[in-house]
Amino acid sequence: MPKRTRTPQDKKSLSISRDCRNTFGENQKAARKAIPLRKALENRRIRRKDDRTLVRGLGEDDAALDLAESSVRSRVHRIGGWKKAADEALGAVIERSLKARGLRVGRKIRARFEYKNER
Repeated sequence: MPKRTRTPQDKKSLSISRDCRNTFGENQKAARKAIPLRKALENRRIRRKDDRTLVRGLGEDDAALDLAESSVRSRVHRIGGWKKAADEALGAVIERSLKARGLRVGRKIRARFEYKNER
């Protein structure tokens, strides 16, 4: 079955529906470093908690040690933690930007008109 060729308009509409943009508020280049850093910090925090749990369990009886070991194995400390915020759909980003642009157009004229009416 041959691959269907798409028109540029079809490609554009597919791109707008599928693509996403990072609108978290930081520079998009900074996210390349920030996301792996956050993941690494979260994993280190979990490993440290697991180590502390096992060390505490060593000083006590076998039941406490078994409980500590099972909580480490079942990754109890991994619940919650850092999650990457989802990117926003490109269509929504474009719509919001066009709306903001519409508010900016004619801003000075509207301000002058309102000023004259206040007198």
